[in-house]
Amino acid sequence: MTQSNGILARFRCGFESFQLDVDLQLPGQGITALFGHSGGGKTTLLRCMAGLQKAEGYLSVNGDCWQDDHHRLPVHQRPLAYVFQETSLFPHLSVQRNLTYGYQRIPADQRQIDFGQAVDWLGLSNLLNRMPEKLSGGERQRVAIARALLTSPRLLLMDEPLSALDRKSKQDILPYLETLHQTLDIPMVYVSHAAPEVARLADHVVMMDNGRVIAEGPLQETLARTDQPFALEEDAGVIVNAVIGERDTRWHLCRADFEGGSLWVREEPQLESGRPVRLQVLARDISIALAPNHEQSIQNLLPARVEQVATDQSPGTTLVRLQSGDTPFLARLTSRAAHQLQLVPDMDVWLQIKTVAIVD
Repeated sequence: MTQSNGILARFRCGFESFQLDVDLQLPGQGITALFGHSGGGKTTLLRCMAGLQKAEGYLSVNGDCWQDDHHRLPVHQRPLAYVFQETSLFPHLSVQRNLTYGYQRIPADQRQIDFGQAVDWLGLSNLLNRMPEKLSGGERQRVAIARALLTSPRLLLMDEPLSALDRKSKQDILPYLETLHQTLDIPMVYVSHAAPEVARLADHVVMMDNGRVIAEGPLQETLARTDQPFALEEDAGVIVNAVIGERDTRWHLCRADFEGGSLWVREEPQLESGRPVRLQVLARDISIALAPNHEQSIQNLLPARVEQVATDQSPGTTLVRLQSGDTPFLARLTSRAAHQLQLVPDMDVWLQIKTVAIVD
């Protein structure tokens, strides 16, 4: 990755009980998730990137240097937007006036996102005349994100934007974040300690612990590592990028085609033919067979090849990395089962995946 098409972030800063020391080369587009337990340094890194936290280091965003040994742009001169856990909307202004507050301060010839686009992307057209006190938590956060976008940032920083929301509000707002992911060219750095959010949104993932990076890389490949640097345990699994093909209206199923095969998933209204989807397949939901067995309830049978067989984090279990075409999978088995099947690298096997276990 060159300086011209990515984010280079090197920072060092110390506190009494904590020191941040990172050196990262991140993609210049898509969503990079900073993932890890609370206190790992994720928010501190985000604040350094924003200029809110003074630190020695270097930061460039798609070719523009914002900080080095000789100069450091102050916060107000960095073309970024920061979405906090708390929305901090102006309580005395309507949704529309909250949105236009920053938008009107950007010269017309420098606006990269217009008002109507932000309103459409975040589904705010029926909320414009409301006051913040009349909004749900999820609605307030959508307004905050739209307000940030309307400043036409070159970098969007999001610090656990869903952590203060209840489960329903999180599920309501995630499709809007997916729309932004598919639509925007603006790189986003997204802080989270929630594995499902990261799996659903991120393209690149950085695992932090105690102020340092302990693993990072493209989401699909990094989650499929058998050493499990992200300590996902029960949430260990892979992301499969697929496209909806056939729809079986009789049984309310959709066939999702990917590099290496296809998977039947439950029918959802938004799963139209030709639509790209991101499927999460957990290691605990995959079983392995030495031959295809069609006389059973499991509908998804995939030929695959064993790549690695590794001792799992939990006693008595084994984690197996497999490849089906160009797509990696992880399967968690009891060690006894792995021994009985005599699983070794380069062995041809069949994956069995329940349709009802696949999350889209």
